[in-house]
Amino acid sequence: MQRTIFHVDMDAFFASVEQREHPEYRNQPLIIGGLSGRGVVSTCSYEARKYGVHSAMPMERAKRLCPQGIFIPGNFPLYKDASQEVFEIFHAFSPVVEPLSIDEAFLDMTGMERLAKSPHDYAVRLKAAIREKTQLVASVGIAPNKFLAKIASDLEKPDGLVEVPADEAGIRAFLWPLPVSRIWGVGKKTEARLHLLHVQTVGDLAKLSPVKLRQNFGEKTAQQLRALSLGHDDRVVAPRGPQKSIGREITYPEDLHDTETIERQLRHLAEEVGWRLRRAGRKARTITLKCRRGDFHTWTRSKTLDRPTHFDDEIYETAKQLYHDLHPAGGIRLLGISGSNFDEAEELALFGEETDEKKERLYDTVDTLKKRFGKDIISSAAPLIEGGGPRERRGESPVRKNK
Repeated sequence: MQRTIFHVDMDAFFASVEQREHPEYRNQPLIIGGLSGRGVVSTCSYEARKYGVHSAMPMERAKRLCPQGIFIPGNFPLYKDASQEVFEIFHAFSPVVEPLSIDEAFLDMTGMERLAKSPHDYAVRLKAAIREKTQLVASVGIAPNKFLAKIASDLEKPDGLVEVPADEAGIRAFLWPLPVSRIWGVGKKTEARLHLLHVQTVGDLAKLSPVKLRQNFGEKTAQQLRALSLGHDDRVVAPRGPQKSIGREITYPEDLHDTETIERQLRHLAEEVGWRLRRAGRKARTITLKCRRGDFHTWTRSKTLDRPTHFDDEIYETAKQLYHDLHPAGGIRLLGISGSNFDEAEELALFGEETDEKKERLYDTVDTLKKRFGKDIISSAAPLIEGGGPRERRGESPVRKNK
């Protein structure tokens, strides 16, 4: 059976959510990421991309390229809530959804031909539903397999809709003129090696001798490159299982040395992990500490508790003990805490798991305040500004640099 696969990718998702919530950000170069010296750009609006800003760029370079930009650290709980809205729409349009990240997914539309005149028409309806219900914009690629659908969704951003013909001739007409870097697994090093073989486009790769491809890349990689150059991809859309861990980690702008500061950061992390566990309705039996020294030497240590928890103080005490048992020498660049080995919080109460009712009521009150006023409205440990990646808003005003 010929498959019909959609790849749906939200356009500049974090920035678009911020612009939806803050009218003053609309039509402005908005840049989101770590604001410290080690910070990197998580994402940016299309207005900022006109200045050459892009994700994973050092924030200092982004500020030089776009000094008039609006720079903010980001608000991950807000993006998560928006993602849930979007994925509810995905599931309303397809019974088989494979998330790739917070803002993109594959949807298997095979066998759903009766719901619309054509896959293109169904994609138009999907995009319209997303825009109407979330005020956000998505790009969609339609193809007979995942590889082609993902390429297609990226070609006419923002607000793109590209359909790849299902026949071999149509696939080659679509795929072969594209640069070889569009092939999955072709990074800068592989691209440079292919250029030495006079391979510039996907079509050049498809026409390259299989023997020469094997000689230069080995049997397995050569087979993969050739299959993709012909537009072949047999992977099915596979919904993912439930989340296995919930955690938070921070890379610091300067290495941490004194115990008091480190313990304060562990408490802050524990509060964030407890908050996320309670929001997800989960309790974790296993608490894991991640610790990275300034020379990038990294340790992870875990402890399985007698009973599962989603309480900040219990998470903190466990993580603190793990840290002191580890006793790493030297400055600390990164700390992280995660909870895993879940029990559903509701199931525990239902089957009579012993709980501290007074503490549960206290955290219910705290979480209500956090949900209404922001998660840092009540905290016993102020976070240090981290070096990179999206992070939750901490109440500070956005940094806007003028010309």
